[in-house]
Amino acid sequence: MSKERFASFQDFWPYYLSEHRLPSNRLLHYIGTFLSLTLLAYAVISQQWLLILGCFIVGYGFAWLGHFVVEKNKPATFKYPLWSFIADYKMCYMALTGTLKNEWPKYF
Repeated sequence: MSKERFASFQDFWPYYLSEHRLPSNRLLHYIGTFLSLTLLAYAVISQQWLLILGCFIVGYGFAWLGHFVVEKNKPATFKYPLWSFIADYKMCYMALTGTLKNEWPKYF
């Protein structure tokens, strides 16, 4: 992980992308995000509020598996929890809309 502190999300975003270069790592993030959102919807609909804790376990579990096992790096969540959370949803959204492929040439 970079030792520098990022002053803005715009500065953080290229770093976040650099930590997600492998497609299999990104896929694990997408799976975790989708499953955690599905579980959140079920928790709200069924009013089983304890399941919301499971959203974090599922979402971060898949993402961290991607970092520790696939990408072999340390998740940005530990140092930048909010920006990392936002960037994960941005990355997923851009992947779903086909715009993520246009982000890589901007930074690498």
